Amino acid sequence: MVQSLPICFLLLLSLAGQAQSFVYHPNNPSFGGNTFNYAWMLSSAQAQDKLKDPSTPKATTSSSTQNSALTSFSQTLQNQLLSQLSRNLFTSQFGEQGLKEGTFQFGDLQVIVANGTDGINIQITDGKGGQTTITVPYF
Repeated sequence: MVQSLPICFLLLLSLAGQAQSFVYHPNNPSFGGNTFNYAWMLSSAQAQDKLKDPSTPKATTSSSTQNSALTSFSQTLQNQLLSQLSRNLFTSQFGEQGLKEGTFQFGDLQVIVANGTDGINIQITDGKGGQTTITVPYF
């Protein structure tokens, strides 16, 4: 048994060694990896991120629901008023009634209606300073 141990050891050393070559391939596209891995890496990082931004205001659900309902109602009312104005404009253009000239205020929108040489001029200005001018030509 003692003599068989060195013989087994020599037999093992005489066998051809086989190994696999290891090649490093970076996964991160920032370090030379495949550029198509960015979406997977970003989603993995976001899934692991458990931290919340402390500067984010905490809103209660009831107040946010009331705000969104109030905002929605205000937007709906404003859209209906603008729809009525456009309906009156087309009625005056193609009907027998005339559109009244003047300045109208709808929430944060200011609408100025005036007759011009080319047609009816409508100037719409929002509360942020954006301005749109529409000219409906005479036929």
